[in-house]
Amino acid sequence: MNLLFANEQPGIFTDSWYAATSTPLPRFPALRGDTRADVCIIGAGYTGLSAALHLAQAGLDVVVVEAHGVGFGASGRNGGQVGSGFNKGQSWLERRLGPGPARALWDLAEDAKSTLRGMIDDNGIDASWRDGVARCCRFDSEVREARDESEMLAQRYDYSQIEPLDRAQLAALIGTEAYAGGVLDRGAGHVHPLRLAFGLAQAAASVGAQIYESTLVTKLTPNRPNVVTTEQGRITAETVILATNGYIGDLDAKVSARVMPINNYIVATEPLGDAAPLAEDIAANDTRFVVNYWRQTPDKRLLFGGGESYGYRFPDDIAAKVRPALAQVYPQLAEVRIDHAWGGTLAITSHRLPHFARPSPTVLSAAGYSGHGVALSVMAGRVLAEAIRGTTTRFDLLAGLPTMRFPGGAAARAPLLALAMRWYSLRDRLGI
Repeated sequence: MNLLFANEQPGIFTDSWYAATSTPLPRFPALRGDTRADVCIIGAGYTGLSAALHLAQAGLDVVVVEAHGVGFGASGRNGGQVGSGFNKGQSWLERRLGPGPARALWDLAEDAKSTLRGMIDDNGIDASWRDGVARCCRFDSEVREARDESEMLAQRYDYSQIEPLDRAQLAALIGTEAYAGGVLDRGAGHVHPLRLAFGLAQAAASVGAQIYESTLVTKLTPNRPNVVTTEQGRITAETVILATNGYIGDLDAKVSARVMPINNYIVATEPLGDAAPLAEDIAANDTRFVVNYWRQTPDKRLLFGGGESYGYRFPDDIAAKVRPALAQVYPQLAEVRIDHAWGGTLAITSHRLPHFARPSPTVLSAAGYSGHGVALSVMAGRVLAEAIRGTTTRFDLLAGLPTMRFPGGAAARAPLLALAMRWYSLRDRLGI
């Protein structure tokens, strides 16, 4: 089964709150026949659209092909949270990589946030940026670790936008006593993810990038030039960017061995009025391995994400999949009406750091943002564009991150990952 078509029909957006609150773009055509380009980008999510925008602005001839529609994948469905740094904290990165590379990664991630905000402002994108992301810790030990990390960032990285919160302060902010405390990062934020994808597509098209929707790539033949074969056409290109994230499939075995697709789920409640739990217009997430994350909409709905699966198919009742996690965090909302429920496929790596690679001399890839990809994937597009134009410093930094192959080979790695994740889910439930 092709993961691209496991859960949705071609060209039909899922029933998400994001789709319900976005103005659809006019459809881009499907590619028919043969064409040529300097760069062919496979995938019209944040990475591909950002790369297309930067490359077209630089005067290159760019073609973007997308099997469904702009923002179909994780880019149009995610929790919208724009965190600081990477999935792994700076202390972890310093221990594993050394202070110099860790600092370079922090600077890149900070640039990713400012680049995202700049692209939103420069292109007039209605992405509804809001400041603030709370990290909610279950145990006192996690509260201490979060505070130690924030103090280290303030002292050594000159990042002083993280506020420590004790149990009472966090409860007053997020409307639940489920956590022992946490921190609030005022330098992080959240956006409307589908509007962001639509805006990036419009910006890329406005500077000359050619975008083709409903155009499934069936084969990539790396060469000089590369040949990208679709169901009804073919692109000959000097360079190819794989911007497929969890939908890499069998286009490139080297990338797919290190990037694992997983499914995650979100619900939007009915409007809650005075019962809306968050005291400020922030986003929040917690320290569970299978993380919960949430925020409120302008009409006081709660967008709540939780639960993962590792097969091709989404569950028949997504709301039922998410409701137990929602009720655990907010018992007072256990019976609330769910108006929208949707799933999406993202990608993780073994160490939860993104995987940048050059599978062949003229093919580049970026994927596996591991739940931390809104700003990083937009920055990835810029970094890939830099590398194609000859400046490889930041690409080389990211390509040097440790992203090991998942064990078990193509047939066994998904079942092995599912077994491991069930173990971590059990630890979450047991509170260990």
